[in-house]
Amino acid sequence: MPEKETIERARADKRARKSPATQAGEFVREEMHHIREGKHGARSTKQAIAIGLSKARRAGVDLPPPKKGQTSERTRKSAERAYARGHGEPPKRPPSAKRARDSSRPGAGGEVRGVPRVARQTGARGGGTPHGR
Repeated sequence: MPEKETIERARADKRARKSPATQAGEFVREEMHHIREGKHGARSTKQAIAIGLSKARRAGVDLPPPKKGQTSERTRKSAERAYARGHGEPPKRPPSAKRARDSSRPGAGGEVRGVPRVARQTGARGGGTPHGR
């Protein structure tokens, strides 16, 4: 997930009628910082550029995927998916059951039968000792 500041800078570029490549540059810049901090396993600047462009497409920047023959089919397909996601298309498949249950993700429920996960883990709803012992 891109940082708020990055999205704001990209939006400012869009308002200033700058090209999609300039808008995407803000996301690439953010990734360069992440790689320098050691946030990713990635090390090369090429990887930072690829990650940044993907994030930009997913954030809705009008950066079209590369044409046939410019990059590998796999890269092109990935860019097409990212572009579609950033322009309102729903995901092709639902999240796995494990991800669907994960309450830490934004927009995810994480509740079973109306009892929040924290309450179930601590036994707060039923009283007594934690974990129902």
